[in-house]
Amino acid sequence: MRLSTRIALAVGAVVPLLVLASGALLLRLVATDLHREQDAHLRDRAAAVAKDAKAVLRATANERPAAEQARSRRLFATALDVGIRLTGPDGTVTASGGPQPAASVPLTGASVPVTVRAGGTSWRVMSVPVTGPRGKALGTLWLFSPDTAADTQLRLVRRRVLMVALLAAPVAGLLAWAVARGAVRPLRRLQERAGGLDPGASSVRLEHTPTGISEVDDLASTLQTVLARYDEQAARTHEALATARSFAAAASHELRNPLMSMRTNLDILTGHPGLPEGERTEVLADLRHEHARLLGMLVMLRALAQGDLVEEDTFGPVDLAELIDGSAADLRRRHPGAEVTAHLASGLLVHGWEQGLRSAVDNLLTNALVHGRNHDDGTARVEVTLRRSGDRDVPAAVITVDDRGPGIAPDARTAVFERFHRRPDSPGSGLGLTLVAQQIALHRGRIAIHDRPGGPGTRLEVRLPLTGPAGTGTDRTPTLPLLRRDWLSAAGGPQGFHKEGS
Repeated sequence: MRLSTRIALAVGAVVPLLVLASGALLLRLVATDLHREQDAHLRDRAAAVAKDAKAVLRATANERPAAEQARSRRLFATALDVGIRLTGPDGTVTASGGPQPAASVPLTGASVPVTVRAGGTSWRVMSVPVTGPRGKALGTLWLFSPDTAADTQLRLVRRRVLMVALLAAPVAGLLAWAVARGAVRPLRRLQERAGGLDPGASSVRLEHTPTGISEVDDLASTLQTVLARYDEQAARTHEALATARSFAAAASHELRNPLMSMRTNLDILTGHPGLPEGERTEVLADLRHEHARLLGMLVMLRALAQGDLVEEDTFGPVDLAELIDGSAADLRRRHPGAEVTAHLASGLLVHGWEQGLRSAVDNLLTNALVHGRNHDDGTARVEVTLRRSGDRDVPAAVITVDDRGPGIAPDARTAVFERFHRRPDSPGSGLGLTLVAQQIALHRGRIAIHDRPGGPGTRLEVRLPLTGPAGTGTDRTPTLPLLRRDWLSAAGGPQGFHKEGS
């Protein structure tokens, strides 16, 4: 059922009830006014005949019949439009020929007029005590006024109220339907526009011009919000599917050669049981190497997929000094012969994804350890520094990682961040620095490659915007960057990445 029809039915049912309720109140007010007029008339007549009523009762008490008759005629002639009844102390009654109930109808004395019903007729009755000298009671004067005129007027008002109520139902319903139909027209137009939208098949979205009707404008705003959230979720679902496909494609492509190599080594071991010990040891070492490479590649692919799909609610305050110190300690445990030194400034907080930042720092240190060995003695020396930048307008934390390796040529410094890029002699997966670049981009940071100051080697410098309490960074909590996160799924190079190749 349409809203306009519902409104019309509701108004058509409510208006007659309101008319009837108003009519009942009107009847009560009219009855009160009519009775007030009758009562005023009775009081006027009582005041006019009080002297004659006293004279009649005195003549009766003095047993003067002639005077009594004369006084009675004068009394009844004074008020011909009301009924008069005079009751003496001995119960004698003298009554006029005016309108009044039968003598058998019981009467109750009252100082104010009351209504008495007899034989289907109602009367307004007023009693006035008649007193003589020194307050001696002589009798009671009764005055009667028929209620016929009031009943007639009340019946007329009642019929008209019922007639108005019967006519008000259809008229009010039709008027309400017409008004409601015009009032819901903006809502109907909104429904037509929204009904023609197909979020899955078209990029066209709801366009709404404010109508001035709060409910319609609020509903349109809600629909636009719902569609925007649908688009956001659809985009995230598309990204998730693209990431899953890319993960499968990259894994199947990059793992094919290591798996084939492992299969060949296994065939050698099983096909040549008498293989010399030296060759057997070499094959087993090759198997371990390929296994480690496969495991590392899968871990990196999983980390890249997580970075592409991370949501903003996983971000929070991260203490960089604590994070880097933990990463350096783990590197020392895994490689006891390496020299890992850390110079960390405390109190530097960033708004970030702790797991992602830890992966980035781990890969920075591991990359420096693997590719930064000194050719003279073969010792791996890694130095990591955390400090606050000198720029007060845009406060940032600066992380530098120095190694003592051969360095990276300037024309190759951009390519090292591409997926699966690695040197021929590299034992890694070619995804470590890609993961670093992804995490730096997610945290609105920048990364640059330089020559190590003071000697051969490479310096990787990362800048991350600070946030946190006053004095440590900006008060505004940053959000995820509005860029396409496709480090795993992009066909070409990664997008939205702030890097410097110098």
